[in-house]
Amino acid sequence: MTTLLNRAQTKWRRAEPAIKKFEAGLEAEFETIFSPKEKTLTTGPLFNNPFKLEDLSVFDGETLREIIEKEAFGVKISDLALSLQGVEGPLVDKIRPVLKGRKLAQFQRETQRAAPRPEVEAARRKVLDGLFWELTYWKTPELYEELTEGERLHPGIFRQIGPDLQGKTVLDAGAGSGRATFESLKQGARQVYAVEPSPGLLNILENKLDSQPAGSRIVPLRGRFDAIPLEDKSVDVAVSCSAFTADPEQGGEPGLAELRRVTKPGGKIFIIWPRREDHAWLQAHDFRYVALPLDGEMKVRFRSLASAVRCARRFYARNGAVLNYLRSRRRAEVPFSVLGFNPPHDYCYLKV
Repeated sequence: MTTLLNRAQTKWRRAEPAIKKFEAGLEAEFETIFSPKEKTLTTGPLFNNPFKLEDLSVFDGETLREIIEKEAFGVKISDLALSLQGVEGPLVDKIRPVLKGRKLAQFQRETQRAAPRPEVEAARRKVLDGLFWELTYWKTPELYEELTEGERLHPGIFRQIGPDLQGKTVLDAGAGSGRATFESLKQGARQVYAVEPSPGLLNILENKLDSQPAGSRIVPLRGRFDAIPLEDKSVDVAVSCSAFTADPEQGGEPGLAELRRVTKPGGKIFIIWPRREDHAWLQAHDFRYVALPLDGEMKVRFRSLASAVRCARRFYARNGAVLNYLRSRRRAEVPFSVLGFNPPHDYCYLKV
C-alpha cells in the first residue's frame, strides 16, 4: 500500500507543473475574454444591440417590402420613418420605392415632423431590436452558425423520424445553414430542398456541400415560409427545425398553408424544437406533440470559452445569468436551464 501511495505522489509531483501551467492559461484566457464589468456581473443584463440603422441596407427590396407592408417583427411605419430622420443616402433611396399609398404619405409626414431627439433614438432602438434576428441572419450569419452548432438536438429526434425520411423527397423550410438538411440526408432522404431566405446562411449551407459525399442530393433555394418556391404536392415530408413559429413573419397561418400545399397527401410536416408558447397553436392545428426523455441536463456546447462569451454577449445578453455562469464555471458550455428555455428534445408532427 505504501509503495502504491509513493508512486501516486511521485506521479502527482511530476504532473503538478503542467496542471498549474494549464490553470494559469485558463486564468489568462479569462482575463482577456471578459470585460471588467462582466467579471463582476451578478444579475444585470448587458444587452447592447450591435446593429446600426444603416445595416438595414443588407436587406433586398423584396424583403424590405415584406417588412414594411406587413409591419413585420413589430416594425411600424411610424417608427421606421422617425428612425430615419436625419438619415440620407442609399438606405432611404432603397426604402422609398417600396412605399405606396397611405404608407408613403405617413412615411413622408413622420420623416418631416420635427421630433425631439430622444423620440428619434427610441424609434431607432425599437426598429433595430425588432429586426435583431433578421439582421443577424443577413448581416452576421457566421456568428449565428457559431451559435446553432452548439445547440445540438437530442439524438433521438432524427432517429425517430428517420423512417419517414428514408428514400423520400424532403423540404427543409427555414433551413438556415443546414442543421436539419444534413440530418435528413444522414437518415437516407433521396433529395432535400433546403429553402432559406437569408443569402448569408444559404451561402454557408452551399459551402458545406463540397464536403458532403451526397451533397448533390441537396438543392438550396431562396424562399420564405409564405412563398416556398416549389410546386404543389412536390415533397413527401416537410421539416422545419427551430425556425417555424406561430408568428406570421416566421410561418404562422400563411406558412402552414404553404407547407400543406407542397406536401403530398399522406405525407408529414415536422416542426422540430418548437417554442413553448406555440404548443397550443400547433395543437389547435392538429399537430401531435412528442417529447423525448432526457438522460441528464442538455447544454449548449460552444467551440471554446471565447466563442461561448461571444455568443452570450450577442444572443443571451438580456439574461445576465448566462455570462455569470460562464464567468464562474469557465467552461464552454451552458445548460438550457440557465438560458431559460426548453432544450431541443421535442417535435410536433402533422399528417397531411
